Amino acid sequence: MTETVFNLKPSELAYVPFVSVDNMMRNVRAVGVETVMRGIADYIEEDFRRWESFDKKPRIPAHAPEGVIELMPTSDGKTFGFKYVNGHPGNTSDGLQTVTGFGVLSDLTTGYPLLFSEMTILTALRTAANSALAAKYLAPKGSKTMAIIGNGAQSDFQCLAFKELLGITEIRAYDLSTEASVRLARNLAHSGLNVTICKTAEDAIEGAEIVTTVTADKKLATILTDNMIGSGVHINAVGGDCPGKTELHRDILLRSDIFVEFPDQTHIEGEFQQLDRDHPVTELWQVYAGTVPGRTSQDQITLFDSVGFAIEDFAALRYVHDLLPKTGHFEKLDLLADPDDPRDLYGMVLRSAHAA
Repeated sequence: MTETVFNLKPSELAYVPFVSVDNMMRNVRAVGVETVMRGIADYIEEDFRRWESFDKKPRIPAHAPEGVIELMPTSDGKTFGFKYVNGHPGNTSDGLQTVTGFGVLSDLTTGYPLLFSEMTILTALRTAANSALAAKYLAPKGSKTMAIIGNGAQSDFQCLAFKELLGITEIRAYDLSTEASVRLARNLAHSGLNVTICKTAEDAIEGAEIVTTVTADKKLATILTDNMIGSGVHINAVGGDCPGKTELHRDILLRSDIFVEFPDQTHIEGEFQQLDRDHPVTELWQVYAGTVPGRTSQDQITLFDSVGFAIEDFAALRYVHDLLPKTGHFEKLDLLADPDDPRDLYGMVLRSAHAA
């Protein structure tokens, strides 16, 4: 596959580059999972630094008792991107993924799509990259130990991203299912990380400078109680990502400096939903742009209330789009009607019948 397709104008394309699950895995293997997450983190940071150029709105949800389906759109004035994503915690009991997704990048001038990609694997990669990027600014300097509570599908990526971006070497893992922790330790056996499987959440956070919570149950849970969190810790709260789903006791929030992606969305879906709308929070784009500080003291408790935001997916799709000419791992998707005369769409249908 040559890269000339990426040098054409969208109006000159007869197909859309499509990254299937198989090709996404090929792309990740081609450059390495940790390199991919570092690359995505760089693209996220770059896009957050030009935050004001983006259209921003909370994602558009369709809720059901079993879970949620969401659309996450954004645009920087030149390119439009969106992700379709679901979150259904009960799926695992039926052998299905909790989270699946796909995404599209399009040229805003013509409306033609530039990329169509799976985003189940890509969402896991960008979520972990986003967590580690925030921690670069918020975690104690020289952090080496991370507790990870919830050892499901996202946990491996989180551990590897923190190793790559922060130099974490020790993982203290806890899950209600010991099998999940054993799976995590097995997958990370040759990663350079030392994984200790813990019997309780309290045991997991002992000695950890960073605490990551990434549980799946759609409920108001208290994974961390106030007495579990001492001074100087950075909390990476990933699992609370829809209305009625939390992981932290409210008192932890009251003692923490809270950093969020987009307050209007986080207040609906994150730990922030436990607090009044006017409770002070800091937007991460301001930290990345250098207009406000991240961590300011050794004893400070910092909390990244992560829910995921469309600009992160936009950045991840941009990264994949720019990676494809180097790897060639994509397919030509026949998605665009391309009649000889743009006004004669029906004529194209007639001619195809004759050709058949």
